[in-house]
Amino acid sequence: MVDRFFAELLRALDHVDIVWRVCFIDDGSTDATLERLNTLAMSDRRVRVYSLSRNFGHQIALSAGLDVCLGSAVVLMDADLQHPPSVIPRMIELWRSGYDVVSAVREDTEGATWFKRATGNAFYRVINAFAETPIVPAAADFCLLSARAHAALCAMPERHRFLRGMVSWIGFHRTYVPFQAPRRLAGQSKYTALKMMALALDALFSFSAAPMRMATRLGVAVLVPGVLYFLYVLARYIAVDDFERGWGSLIGMLMILGGIQLIFIGMVGEYLARIFEESKRRPLYFFKQNPDDVGD
Repeated sequence: MVDRFFAELLRALDHVDIVWRVCFIDDGSTDATLERLNTLAMSDRRVRVYSLSRNFGHQIALSAGLDVCLGSAVVLMDADLQHPPSVIPRMIELWRSGYDVVSAVREDTEGATWFKRATGNAFYRVINAFAETPIVPAAADFCLLSARAHAALCAMPERHRFLRGMVSWIGFHRTYVPFQAPRRLAGQSKYTALKMMALALDALFSFSAAPMRMATRLGVAVLVPGVLYFLYVLARYIAVDDFERGWGSLIGMLMILGGIQLIFIGMVGEYLARIFEESKRRPLYFFKQNPDDVGD
């Protein structure tokens, strides 16, 4: 995909009146991707290649790209051609008209399964129900950032990153460009269901404290009826004494309440784990290669 992506990028930018440079971030690939990128860098001085020391994940790789880019505007995108380079000229046009953030919104993905569509829609409904920062459904990481929006995003140092939420959080003057995501032309996505779930949890716990607040609300909702029922049982016992002595209902209630408690202890643990990760203040990534290594 490397050569094809770069050819599409050239086709999109050659007729745009702007000086540009492309920074490729190799996220610890194990095939010939890095060699192909280095070949491009040696043949075109507008290409800069950075390679991470291992696979740090999609969001960290994009963040590394943001850290090393300089310019009046930065376009963030994947290189699998599901983020079409043909959208970039329209982004530049809108940026020149005064927008700080131009986000590409996916209208449809060719060949996407019903499961992926359903889970994607469910994710955005959940995150927007709980998060304090609204996130536009289907707004991809594919976006253009002005210099000040770029600087604002780079100033956010958290480790558990959800970039499309962070782009929404920084504010600034924003607009959207619709696009159709084509079918993946080669290879297979490395975003497994588990990785998608981890990203969804990062999004939820990074942008909302609502799960923790739910524990208090649910506790009150269970406590009040429980106290009323206990008073009723006590009064009935004193007045009539006609209750069957059994343990079924008691054990059932204990299991329900115990399960609820464990769920919310787990939620608190998710927040504490993230605090622990942030407190270590480790670098987000390391480069094993930068442009100087390939003679830029």
